[in-house]
Amino acid sequence: MLAELSIRNFAIIDSLSVSFKKGLTVLTGETGAGKSIIIDAIGLLIGGRGSTEFVRYGTQKAEIEGLFHIHTGHRVYDKCEEVGITISDEMVVLKRDITENGKSICRVNGKLVTLSVLKEIGQALVDIHGQHETQYLMQPDKHLFLLDSFGDKVFKKELFTYEETFKEFKEIQKQLSELSKNEQEIAQRIDLLDYQYEEISGANLIPDEDIRLEEEKRMLGNFEKIHGSLQDAYHNLYGEGKGLELISSALADFSQVAALDESLKTDEEQFGNSFYVLEELTYKIRDMLDSLEYNPERLNSIELRLDEISKLKRKYGSSVKEIIDYGEKIKNELELIQNKDNHIEELKKKQAKVVSKLENSGKKLTKKRTETAKTLKTEIQQQLKELYMEKTKFEVIVKQNNDYQFLKTGMDTVEFFISPNPGEPLKPLSKVASGGELSRIILALKTIFSENQGITAIIFDEVDTGVSGRVAQAIAEKIYRVSIGSQVLCISHLPQVAAMSDTHLHISKDTYHGRTVTKVLSLKTDEKVNEIGRMISGVEITDLTKQHAKELLELAESIKKTS
Repeated sequence: MLAELSIRNFAIIDSLSVSFKKGLTVLTGETGAGKSIIIDAIGLLIGGRGSTEFVRYGTQKAEIEGLFHIHTGHRVYDKCEEVGITISDEMVVLKRDITENGKSICRVNGKLVTLSVLKEIGQALVDIHGQHETQYLMQPDKHLFLLDSFGDKVFKKELFTYEETFKEFKEIQKQLSELSKNEQEIAQRIDLLDYQYEEISGANLIPDEDIRLEEEKRMLGNFEKIHGSLQDAYHNLYGEGKGLELISSALADFSQVAALDESLKTDEEQFGNSFYVLEELTYKIRDMLDSLEYNPERLNSIELRLDEISKLKRKYGSSVKEIIDYGEKIKNELELIQNKDNHIEELKKKQAKVVSKLENSGKKLTKKRTETAKTLKTEIQQQLKELYMEKTKFEVIVKQNNDYQFLKTGMDTVEFFISPNPGEPLKPLSKVASGGELSRIILALKTIFSENQGITAIIFDEVDTGVSGRVAQAIAEKIYRVSIGSQVLCISHLPQVAAMSDTHLHISKDTYHGRTVTKVLSLKTDEKVNEIGRMISGVEITDLTKQHAKELLELAESIKKTS
C-alpha cells in the first residue's frame, strides 16, 4: 500500500504530506481545490511524463516522495534485484525531483535510477485509472492486450511459446532478406570483404604481438641507459673490495658471534640467505650484460611492424585480438555469400518447418484466447449486472487474421462488442457506448484484473462521471469491494462513494501571503456527515441533507459488514 506521500513545490501545492491507510480512501473537495493535482503527483512519482509546468512558480524544483509497504514475494522484489536495489523491512521509497528546466532526478530506496526503471517499478506498485483510460477502451487495437492480461498461466505459456517461435521466424526472414539482395550489391560486398580479409590475413597477426613489440622497442630505445646502469650495478657488487666481498666478510664476522650466542642463529641464517640471493642476482646481471646487444635494424623493423598494426587497428579494431576476430567474421560472411544458393535453400527448408510450427502454435493460442474471451465475457457480464447493466450484452470477438498472417501477438484480432439495449444487435464498443457505460465497463475490468495483477494501490480519478442514483450506489459498492483486496484511492463527486470510504480526505485551498496553498484534512464522523451533505445539496447544508448523509453512512456500514 501507499503509506505516505510527500509533495513540495508542485503546481499550487507548496508543501504537503499525506498519510494513507488500507482500504478505500476517498478524496473530495470543491473543483480546483487540488484533488487531481495529488493524483498527478502520484502519476509522476511512478514514471509519468514530467513538465516544467509542474514546478511551482518561483521555485527551482518540484519534489515528490512516496513510501510503499509491500509484502514479501511481490513482483517488485525481482525488478529491484535486476537493477541492484535492496529492499528491507518490506518498504520501497520512490522519489522524483523535476527541475525548473524540466530535468528529472529519480531514486528508488535512495539509489539513482533512470526514468524507465522508476516507471517499471512504480507501475508495478500503482495502477491509476483516469478518464484517459476510457479513451484507451475506445481503441479496438488495445482490446487484445486487455484480453491477454486476463489470461491464466496456461494461456500465458501458450503466448510465450508462440512469441519465441515468432522470433525464430523473423530471424530467418531477416537472413533470407540479406541473402536475396540484388547481384550488384552482393558483388560489391564480396569485393570489399575480399580486400579486408586479404589485408588482415596477409598481416599474419599473433595475439598480443603489439604488446610484446612495444616492450622490446622500449628496451632497444633505452639500450645505453639500461646497459650503463646494469654495468654500474655489476661493478659495485662484484670484484675485490666491492659489495659482495664486503658482505661476505661481514657474514663471516657475524657467524663468529652467532657461534657464541644461540639467539643469533636465526639472524645468521637470514643473513646468509640474503647474501646468496644477492650473489645470484649479481650473476644474473652479468648474464644480462653478456646478452645485451644493440641492433638498430631490429628497432627499425619493430617500428615498421607496429605502424602496420596501428593502421589495421584504425580500420578493424582497437586490439590485435579484435582484428583477428573481425577477420574470422569476414571469412564466415564470405563463405555464406559465396555459397548463398545453398544457404538460401537450407534457410527455406528451415523456414517451412518454423512456419508449420508457428501455425500450430498460433492455432493453439487462438483456441486458448477464444476460451479466455468466453471467461472474460462471463465475468464482465456478471460485473455489469451488479452495476445495473443487466440488459447489456457484452461480447469479446476473436477473429483469426486472413491468410494466416503472423503477428508478434499471434494470428488474431480482438474487439469488444456491446448491445446496450435488448433487441439491438451487437456493435463495436467504440461506436455505441456512452460515457457512463464506458466508466462502468472500465470499473468491471478493474474489478476483475485487480485480483490477478498484484497491484499495491489502485487509483480511480473521477470514474463515476456521468452516473447517478442507484448506478452511483452500485459503483460505490464495486469500488469498495476492489479495496478489500487492494488499497484504493478515489477522487469522487458522488456522496454514495464518499459514504463507503474507510478514510475520507477533504481537499481545500486557501491563500497565504498572496499564494494559493492546498490543504488535506482527514474527516471525522461528524465532519464526514457535513461533507457528504454538501455533496448532496451543493452549497447550503440543511438538516434534511444531514439526515440523508447519515442514512448513506449507515447504509454503507451495513454493506461493508456483508462484503
